[in-house]
Amino acid sequence: MKMTQHRKRNKDLGLAELIAIALGGMVGGGIFTILGISVELIGSLTPVAIVIGGLIAALAAYSYVKLGLFYRDEGATYSFFKRTYPRSKFSASAIGWFIIFGYISTLALYAYTFSSYAISGTDFADNLWLRKGIAVSVIGLFTLINIWSVNGMGKIEDLMVYTKLIVLALISIVLMTHGTTDFATFVANMALDLEQSSLFSILIVSSLTFVAFEGFQLVINAVNEMTDPEKNIPRAIYSSISMAVLIYVVIAMGALFAIPTEEIVANKEFALASGAGNVLGALGTNLVVFGAILATSSAISGTVFGSSRQMAVIAQDGYFPQILGVRKNKSPQNAIIAMALISCLLISVGGLELILEFGSVTFLLVSLLMAIANFKIRKKTNSSTFLTLLSIFGLSIGGILILYYELTNNWQQMTAIVVIYVLLAFGAWKFSFDKKKKLQHK
Repeated sequence: MKMTQHRKRNKDLGLAELIAIALGGMVGGGIFTILGISVELIGSLTPVAIVIGGLIAALAAYSYVKLGLFYRDEGATYSFFKRTYPRSKFSASAIGWFIIFGYISTLALYAYTFSSYAISGTDFADNLWLRKGIAVSVIGLFTLINIWSVNGMGKIEDLMVYTKLIVLALISIVLMTHGTTDFATFVANMALDLEQSSLFSILIVSSLTFVAFEGFQLVINAVNEMTDPEKNIPRAIYSSISMAVLIYVVIAMGALFAIPTEEIVANKEFALASGAGNVLGALGTNLVVFGAILATSSAISGTVFGSSRQMAVIAQDGYFPQILGVRKNKSPQNAIIAMALISCLLISVGGLELILEFGSVTFLLVSLLMAIANFKIRKKTNSSTFLTLLSIFGLSIGGILILYYELTNNWQQMTAIVVIYVLLAFGAWKFSFDKKKKLQHK
């Protein structure tokens, strides 16, 4: 009885903290960037595309939930594949490298977005190196918080996530009620855009919005530090996706009600701040900036927390340097520091847009692989054959559409992404080859 109570006391993360971690990873800088791209392609149909994108994310989440409950492994994506296909050591190593680099790229983007908003209203807004310096500093801050305390990180994440949701929702509702477009006009615009846009365009945008839902996987990385995983893993993941869909739709409608579409396209991630400024003046702009800073802050914190634990598991298996698998008080502090340092290096050298696109393709690809793995052991995970096949189909279509979009809009960037994959695959092969040699000598 005493042992059970002791173990419960060591489980620091409840449902509220887990939802906050997932939403922290999802509602970051992605929605602000995606808003401009979506409006440019399909106009007022953007909320429809967001809902479809949320359904794609829910399909991906289905396999993550089933595999997460079956394996109970904080290595999540990497560990699920490794344990489902135990003989495919290079494949497991490659997935580990791809997923970790994907998290590092989004971490760098969140920090850069944070710094851009933080100085957006000052005379230093165009100072590139000041933006990079602030981005590096904010990563350092949340690295220290994650090293300091799991429980402390969870409580801070709660505060940031739920505050940002209230701020962003409030601003969006005010924009909807005080904007130049009323509901009847908005519906008419949707009908007009539906005539001008093809279903193909809507599905492309829906696939692109998958980027804004990456983060729900971070819940599984906390399996060893949560209470009641059987109930809290599915509750946290599905609740966070539903809440993200809701807040994204409200943000999109707020922007579309109050801001001309050409201004949204031109300003992209700053469009909401501009629109709030037109309606509410300086107060509106400051509130959006505050909400964006909270959004990126919580995304940084949640991503550092979850991805560092996955990196530690991969290192313990010999596919990253062993030192990254060392833990202190159950916390993978070396992995946390490594994630921060590499992200800061990416910020320093630039090219974040390219790295973000790599992350987008990577997260959709590995989600597809998780659905395939779940299909293989669907009887063990007690999964629905229909839902698992539907997940594979939906994620496959989404991946094809993203690749089509990249190839037709920026084939040079697509080429660069392929080069990154080749380099990461070489690193994964080197570590898997060295591990194989060590096993042979034993």
